[in-house]
Amino acid sequence: MQLMADLHTHTKASDGTCEPAENVRLAKEAGLAALAITDHDTVAGIPEAMEAARALDVEIIPGVEVSSVGKGQDIHVLGYFVPYEDPAFEERLFRLRETRHERNQLLIARLQELGIDISLEKVYRRKQGTDKNIGRPHIAEELIELGVVSTIAEAFDKYLGKGGAAYVNPPRITPQEAITLIKEAGGVAVLAHPGLYDDDELVQELIVFGLDGIEVNHPDNDEVQKMRYSKWAAQYGLVVTGGSDFHGWRGEEPFHAMLGSHTAAMDAVKQLRAIAAKRKA
Repeated sequence: MQLMADLHTHTKASDGTCEPAENVRLAKEAGLAALAITDHDTVAGIPEAMEAARALDVEIIPGVEVSSVGKGQDIHVLGYFVPYEDPAFEERLFRLRETRHERNQLLIARLQELGIDISLEKVYRRKQGTDKNIGRPHIAEELIELGVVSTIAEAFDKYLGKGGAAYVNPPRITPQEAITLIKEAGGVAVLAHPGLYDDDELVQELIVFGLDGIEVNHPDNDEVQKMRYSKWAAQYGLVVTGGSDFHGWRGEEPFHAMLGSHTAAMDAVKQLRAIAAKRKA
């Protein structure tokens, strides 16, 4: 049986609902050989995952999902084998989280202008875990609690997502800067869920700029997109990755998809590790 890895999961360190150790347990139950912890703009969940994995024989790939903005929309770049214990790298991520906080403030202000009785303080009180790293799913949960929407998907469609009534995008680093940040730290840069961006020209620009890989197997990429990205990966020598983008549960349903449902072969992990080793040599 081929060994597999889920290379895109989130924990309570950002906008997931599970402790890092729970992600590791779920990976073991799913029969995975490796698991990447890729929280938004933070590496705070990695040490706990590493500790839990020692007893369960699951390889933990230290990762991060860096937030950036390109052509007016959020673009996420995954970094693998990043130096999660390096204070200088953590300082760069801290500055990215400060920008996320600014985005949250603007978003809440927009919702208030729309007549919704919501406050940032209440949203932040809902967050528990390693680090007060608040994302749009936390705001969506508050909208559900207030009875404004019924589901996370409705919250993003109506208010929080691209094209939503409250969508805001303050100045952030560019995707190119995100790629550079990861590579200069000795990590490996992979474009997350390219199918979400609806901009193949941008994806190709980032490939040419210097991406190391592309996330082909993701719940938000359709089959036609997967074929296209696989073709580009072969053409440009990119690592083909995959991951569930698991954020824990919203109600009884996994969000975005169940951990282990979308994966990459361990050959991809070997390729990522080799690139990182060469970069750090």
